[in-house]
Amino acid sequence: MKNLVIKREDGIQILTRNLTPGITYYKEKLVKVGEEEYRVWSPYRSKLAAALAKGLEPSILEGINKILYLGAATGTTVSHLSDLYPEGLIYAVEVAPRVMMEFINRVIKYRKNIVPLYFDARNPKLYSDVVDKVDLLYCDIAQPDQTEIAAYNSDIFLKKGGKMLLAVKSRSIDVTREPRDIYMEEAKYLDKRGFNIINVIDLDPYEKDHAMIYAIKK
Repeated sequence: MKNLVIKREDGIQILTRNLTPGITYYKEKLVKVGEEEYRVWSPYRSKLAAALAKGLEPSILEGINKILYLGAATGTTVSHLSDLYPEGLIYAVEVAPRVMMEFINRVIKYRKNIVPLYFDARNPKLYSDVVDKVDLLYCDIAQPDQTEIAAYNSDIFLKKGGKMLLAVKSRSIDVTREPRDIYMEEAKYLDKRGFNIINVIDLDPYEKDHAMIYAIKK
């Protein structure tokens, strides 16, 4: 992708071309690549960056125009996706009011390709009149039913052949079981809900007890 740079010479460095030159969103570093300004995308601050650092193919982020992002929080990862798709559109769902206000004031007021949606992702029909069919559904909701929430939203909004990236926090599902067993169980659930499971990536050491599931809707 032209707006994404991944360097692996000495460790890992992931960069996105800054859509708003001179402006940062969470005290990330700005660096020059040629004549362009890029933002450092830390895998310790973003599960998607962690997945890229652990081997998720950057090519899966190509060919995407519209994204539904569940669990936007204060917008760290959303801001980098906004960099990647300057001509695209990101529907960003967040239910916590204080967090949503911070997201609006810190990120959205500077960027025109993000639509904030103050809703509970468990009730996608409430925003079905706003959200179009999307190419990518990204879910980062630390709840026991996180995979079910993602699948329900995909039933309504994700195109056939569309991609899902699901960040699974095992400790939100069951603290007594091995995280790997939980990741596989959630992947099997998505398979039953009509997805081809492409990859399950353990995000340790960047995110303990987390994995990223990459799947494609059949």
